[in-house]
Amino acid sequence: MKKFLLLLLTSYTLMADALPQSITTTIKSIDKNGHITLATSAPKGMSGIVVHDYGNGLTAITNAVITGKNADATLLKYRAISHDNIPNVKTTSVVNDKVILGNFYDNALLIAPDAKSYAEITKKFKKTWIHPDRFALDFMKDSQSAITLDNIKAFAKKNQVGLVLIASKSGLLILDPISQKFIGKSDITVNTDKAMKPFFARFEQIDTSVFGMSKVTLTNYNKAVENIRK
Repeated sequence: MKKFLLLLLTSYTLMADALPQSITTTIKSIDKNGHITLATSAPKGMSGIVVHDYGNGLTAITNAVITGKNADATLLKYRAISHDNIPNVKTTSVVNDKVILGNFYDNALLIAPDAKSYAEITKKFKKTWIHPDRFALDFMKDSQSAITLDNIKAFAKKNQVGLVLIASKSGLLILDPISQKFIGKSDITVNTDKAMKPFFARFEQIDTSVFGMSKVTLTNYNKAVENIRK
């Protein structure tokens, strides 16, 4: 009995710390306003794509999609590469088209307060980790002062990041950067009393003397995290 209870508790812990996974489903119904019903319910705030099958092995992405409550979702315009010389797919999404939610959820960015927290959390999950150094570089180029939903989304779209994890004292926040919705939270907590500004990267601190950042005041990590949760 004790072994059974231990196994049950261990399984529960693993489930509690699991990250959202990709979901494949289809369009069950669609209206003229671009609202669709999926064949499978999914958590609110998941982003994904609609794939149309032309037959003979030919497919194309027709729309982006973001889930609402239960099995509801909304179709959005999709463009993988923004360039005037690259044509868009003209096909309209239809019933029975495949929907892949979380199509880039294997690619994750962890925003953490320090190197120790970053190392501990990335060891817990099997993901393709996009290092925050890359986010920090864009952060400096754009003369940002704090992590925000907008600069996270811009970085995620540019680097095909599907999940963003944000470490905090209250838990590990799980963000879909494209929908800009928090879709989960893990019980993993970290000590952020000595957090780097504005977040952990492999610099002593982000150098505000480069990229015209001399007049930028970096926001405290904890304050920035609280702001994006509002």
